[in-house]
Amino acid sequence: MRKILSIALGVVLLIITIFVAKYLIDNKKQPKPKFDKIVKKVFVEEVENKDIPIVIVTSGNLTAKNKIDLYAEVQGVLKPSTKDFKAGTSYSKGEYIIRINSDEFYANLLSQKSNFYNSITAIMPDIRLDYPNEFEKWQAYLSNFDINKTTPELPLMNSDKEKYFISGRGINTAYYNVKNLEVKLGKYNLKAPFNGVLTEALVTPGSLVRAGQKLGEFIDPSVYEMEVSVNAEFADLLKKGNTVTLHNLEKTKEYTGKIIRINAKVDATSQTIKAYIELANTDLREGVYLEAYLTARSESDAIEVSRKLLVDNKQMYVVRDSVLHLKDVNPVYFSAENAVVKGLENGTLIVAKPIPGAYDGMQVKISKDQQ
Repeated sequence: MRKILSIALGVVLLIITIFVAKYLIDNKKQPKPKFDKIVKKVFVEEVENKDIPIVIVTSGNLTAKNKIDLYAEVQGVLKPSTKDFKAGTSYSKGEYIIRINSDEFYANLLSQKSNFYNSITAIMPDIRLDYPNEFEKWQAYLSNFDINKTTPELPLMNSDKEKYFISGRGINTAYYNVKNLEVKLGKYNLKAPFNGVLTEALVTPGSLVRAGQKLGEFIDPSVYEMEVSVNAEFADLLKKGNTVTLHNLEKTKEYTGKIIRINAKVDATSQTIKAYIELANTDLREGVYLEAYLTARSESDAIEVSRKLLVDNKQMYVVRDSVLHLKDVNPVYFSAENAVVKGLENGTLIVAKPIPGAYDGMQVKISKDQQ
């Protein structure tokens, strides 16, 4: 019985082995699945070399060309004026911006003028006796002297003796002391040097002003300057008087300016030079950020392409016989988004849009819809 079971089990295992072997042989003979080769479509552009203007794009903030910081040179209480001393107030040329109370100082000036007048009066008898020919001019000087008006210049002295006599009596010293006080009196009232607007006010009427204290800022809102940094390699191409086009950040407004100054010094760190652009427009305000486009030079036999199309900043993909090839190029200028390159022959088909996963020798198909 045991022998019969062993034979039966062997037969079963043999049958199973045959079926497994047949299954493996049948599967091995099945053809491998075929996949269609995908050929990417590319947008191309035909090279047409021409003169490409090199436009330097730079930016900066506007500052008023005529701007002054208002400081007090004397001490006193700020007086109210016909206009509020506040930011945004406009003043015409020659109009008083600031008035500081000068009553005490003015009284001291009158006292000094009176002493000066008395000093001349005291020497008149000596002049009549010792310098009779000079008496009339000194008499006329006293007659025209008005203590409430600006002190007139001393009479012209005709001899050294007269000069020594006048100087020895302290007349010259007294005269210059009075003139010094008159100059200082003018600093109590500050006039607008040009038509402008007060952009900063740091004091209010009634407050005590001290000498050296900043009072505010005054600008001319009609003319502005913008400082820009330009690569030193274009220094010799920038010319005073060149026209410059400027745009706001949104590119919605365009302005025209001109280069008025170029710094002769090159920044050692950035290797740039400073150029200054002047422009005037009623829409502008101090502090506005603008982009400037300066035409530096033109490159012949060149094209302008997107920087995204460059490979390692020295190669580009071209299409020949529906195959991509890497071509060495010579970039001569880089802007923020584009590059000016040379080294491509007219009629060469270059890839117009970046291709993900592109490689040299890749088979492609030129798209008919170049839009």
